Amino acid sequence: MGSCSSHAASIPDWDDIRRETGFSQASLVRLHHRFRALDCNKKGYLCRMDLQQIGALAVNPLGDRIIDSFFPDGSHSVDFRGFVRILAHFRPVEDEGTGIRDPKEPEPLNSRMNKLRFAFQLYDLDRDGKISRHEMLQVLRLMVGAQVTEEQLESIADRTVQEADEDGDGAVSFLEFAKTLEKMNVEQKMSIRILK
Repeated sequence: MGSCSSHAASIPDWDDIRRETGFSQASLVRLHHRFRALDCNKKGYLCRMDLQQIGALAVNPLGDRIIDSFFPDGSHSVDFRGFVRILAHFRPVEDEGTGIRDPKEPEPLNSRMNKLRFAFQLYDLDRDGKISRHEMLQVLRLMVGAQVTEEQLESIADRTVQEADEDGDGAVSFLEFAKTLEKMNVEQKMSIRILK
């Protein structure tokens, strides 16, 4: 335990990061080791190329979009705190008994709604708060590639947007997206067990 505590103390703002992300001290130490291993040039931050070294992202059809989420507002680097904040969305949701949360406290980054917001922004490329038919089509192309014809992809995109679009504006809002996925176990599907 002493080794873990001393390493945690070397992480800047580690206690604030722990509270904000919900990660245990041991998880933060493991993530800090991973962060430092990805930071090949020992800059103290990661750039897009550093994250592209992660094998699971390299083979994920949405890997580039996930990497983009580490760099909001066009930034070119992410520090340890930003790195861990994104990963916190994938932390499994723990059964915390009553489920009553202090309304003054921010919603946990790994809550169902925050997981849905994260997923939504992978589709909403222009960040206008809606998923257009064009954006849906782009994601479908990434996910299925050449396995489906362009005509089939267009039909799937049209049908998906049409079924989710309750207000008839031709796009899917976040609330419509969340409602469409209300029966899906997002908490489990967007969790990585090693991130406890």
